[in-house]
Amino acid sequence: MPITTVEKDLDALTMTIVAEFPVPVRRLWDAYADPRQLEKIWGPVEWPATFMRHDMFEGGESHYYMTGPDGDRAAGYWRFTAVDPGSSFEVLDGFAKDDGTPNDDMPAMRMRFQFEATAEGSRLTTTTTFGSLEQLEQLIGMGMEEGTRSAMSKIDDVVADLRSFAAGRGVDSRMLSDTQVRISRVIRGSVDDVWRAHHEPELLRRWQLGPDGWTMPVCEVASKVGDTYRTEWEPEPGGPADTGEHGRFGFTGDLLELNAPHREVTTERMIGMEGSETRNELTLTEVDGGTLLALVITYPDRETRDTVLATGMTDGMEASYARLEQDVLVGV
Repeated sequence: MPITTVEKDLDALTMTIVAEFPVPVRRLWDAYADPRQLEKIWGPVEWPATFMRHDMFEGGESHYYMTGPDGDRAAGYWRFTAVDPGSSFEVLDGFAKDDGTPNDDMPAMRMRFQFEATAEGSRLTTTTTFGSLEQLEQLIGMGMEEGTRSAMSKIDDVVADLRSFAAGRGVDSRMLSDTQVRISRVIRGSVDDVWRAHHEPELLRRWQLGPDGWTMPVCEVASKVGDTYRTEWEPEPGGPADTGEHGRFGFTGDLLELNAPHREVTTERMIGMEGSETRNELTLTEVDGGTLLALVITYPDRETRDTVLATGMTDGMEASYARLEQDVLVGV
C-alpha cells in the first residue's frame, strides 16, 4: 500500500493524503496526465472510471463516470484551475448528472496534487479542501477516504507498466460509449510542434495522407471558431492507390472550440453525403516521450461508429502519425 499518512484538519477543512511510489516523478505524473492510465487508478477498485474528456491544462476540464459492480454509474467532473507540468495541478472536483453537467445538489471540493522526487522514487501529496465542516463530514461519511485508499492501491501496477503507454506503441482505440470512441497515440514531438503540424496546410499535406499513394490537393484550415475547414484527397498518379478512376474524396466541418495548443473541437462530414456528422474533440498533452494525442469521436449512432471503424480507419491514422513523426516533426 503506497499511502503513508492520512490527516484531517477540521479547522482548515482539509484532508491530506501522502503516498510514495518507487518510480520517477515523471512516470507518476503521466499516470494522471494520460486518460488511458488515469482510468485505471481513479475510483475504488469496485468502481472503475471511464474518462470521456481529459484536458490537463489551466482552464481545461475532465468528465468521467465510474461504474459499480451492478452497473450503476456515478459521474463527476474536474475543472483545472492551475497546472504546473510535472510538479502540481489543482482542480475543482464535483459530482455530475447523467448528461455530464454539474450536479449542484452535491458538494464540490478543491483538490491539489503535488508531485515530488524522493530518494526512493516519488511522493504524491493530495490535499482536498472542503467548503464547510458539513461538507467534510458528509463526504467522509460517504466513504471518500476509503475510496481514495482503494484507488491508490491500484497505482503501483499502473506506473510499473510503462510499455503499454510508451511512444512507439502505435494507435490505441477504446470504446467509451455506444456512440463514442477515443483514439490515442504518443507522438514523438513537442505539443507546440504537433499542434502546428495539425494547423499549417503545408505540413498537413506532407503527413495526413493515410496509406501510401495519396495526395491532398485541397487543404483549407479553420483558424477561428465558426470557420469551416475542408480537406480532399486523391490518388497519386501511377501510385499504389491509383486504380484508373478519379477517386477523390474529402471532409468538411466547422470549428466549434479552440484552445491552442491543447484542444479543439470540430464537426466532420463527408463531402457529398447528407446527414451523417461526427463531433471530434482533439486534445494534446505533454508526456514522457513526446505528446499524447487523444481524439474523442462522437458518431450519430452505434451502427455508424462500427461501420466507420470497420473500414480500417485506425490503420490509416497510424500510417499518417508514423509519417508525421518520421517526415515532418524531424524538420520542425
